[in-house]
Amino acid sequence: MPGARLTHEDRRQIAASLDDGLGYAEIARRLGRPTSTISREVARNGEPGDYRADRAQYAAARRAPGVAS
Repeated sequence: MPGARLTHEDRRQIAASLDDGLGYAEIARRLGRPTSTISREVARNGEPGDYRADRAQYAAARRAPGVAS
C-alpha cells in the first residue's frame, strides 16, 4: 500500500496508536507504511501531543481537492 493516500481509518489507527503510546516505527509496521509517512502525517496534521484523526482527514481533504474524504 505504500504510495497510496492514508484513509480516514488509517488516521484513526494512527490516533489510537499514539494515544496508546506507540512510536512512529511501530505504527508504521502495523499499517504497512514507511515510518516517514507516519511522522510526516503527524507533523502536518497534528499538534504536539494532540493528533486527531477527524481533523487530520478534514485537513488532508482540503489540501487535495477532488479527493473524497
